[in-house]
Parts: sequence; C-alpha cells; structure tokens
Amino acid sequence: MVFGAGGRVGRAAVAEAVARGHRVTAVVRDPSKYPDLAGGSVTPVRGDATDPASVATLAAGHEAAVNASVRMDVPSEEYFTTAAKAMVAGLTEAGVSRLLTLGIATTLETAPGVRIMDGAEFPAAWRAFAQGHVAEFDLLTAEAGPGLDWLMVVPPLDLNAEAEATGGYRTAVGTVLDGPGRIAHRDLALALLDEIERPRHSRVQLAVSA
Repeated sequence: MVFGAGGRVGRAAVAEAVARGHRVTAVVRDPSKYPDLAGGSVTPVRGDATDPASVATLAAGHEAAVNASVRMDVPSEEYFTTAAKAMVAGLTEAGVSRLLTLGIATTLETAPGVRIMDGAEFPAAWRAFAQGHVAEFDLLTAEAGPGLDWLMVVPPLDLNAEAEATGGYRTAVGTVLDGPGRIAHRDLALALLDEIERPRHSRVQLAVSA
C-alpha cells in the first residue's frame, strides 16, 4: 500500500508496483480527486497517514507500506512525527512487517557528523523542514518494535520529474552520494520496490541517486 499515492513519488511507486504484478491500495485524502488512479490492480481509498486507526484498518492484509505523504500546511516536525507514530502503531496492529518512508537529502552527511542542513549558510526555513525528517527518523528508531522492519529512503536534492529514467540507481547509507545528485521518480520507485521485494537495508537512511 502507498500513502500519499496522489503525489509524484507515490504515483511512481504505484506504477512500479503494478508493473511488477502487485495489487496496490493507493491511499489519498480524497479519492474523488484522483480518478486516474483507479482501475486494474490499484484501489484508491480515503485514509489519513497521521491516524493510527486509519492506518491499521487500511493496512490489514498487506505485506508492506510506503509512506510518501506530506502536508505543507502543517509544521514539518509535527506532521512527520505524527505520521511516524501512526505508522508504527497502525502497521504493528495490522501485522504489516515492512515500512518504507521518504526522507530528504539535506539530512544526509557530507562528512562524519556533518549534515547538509548543518551548514552556516543553509536557509533557516529549509532547516526547519529538514528537521521534521530528522525527528521522524529518531522516532522510528526509538519506537518501532522488532516486528516492524522500516527504512527511510532518501532521494538526492534534485528529485526531478523531467529527468530521464536510467533503469538503475546507486545507494549509500546515511551519506551523500558523489555525482550529479539527481534521480528520476521512476528510478526512485525502482529502489522502493526492490527494498520491498528483497529487503537489504533496515533502520537506516538509505541515500539513493542516479
């Protein structure tokens, strides 16, 4: 299942899952706004990524969940920690054992103990948004029990809707990858589905880039 299925990353994840033969529950706040998601092996449903009861009800019977949801009208730290708590509680109750959540590149390290967001010239507003993902990661680390195998997948700064898909990607744990620092949504979706079908990383920030 994909929370935030109406966004660009969510749609790419849904499309890749369908291409691999999976049935997908596409969770959005208002299914009537996304009629194009319906059909075939995709079922759009109304849900709330910040509500543990909603997550638990919708997740029952699923093997894995992707949280690509975001709210720009709610403070970053409030939204992402509330969603993380809901995912931990709801998925655990539903017996779903794998969670992939989206992070942000500015939280990655450029050197040991030094993150992009720590730079003196880094804009304060961007730092506040990035801090939401830091708090989300810390909450998942502290509160997710052994029954929930989670991973924060972090695209590069240039998550580009216009970038040409390459059919591949590179990874690093917790650090910025050398290179162009961009990835197409379709290639990011490859990484998400690969980690669902063949989990190789757990409880870390997994940087993904072209």
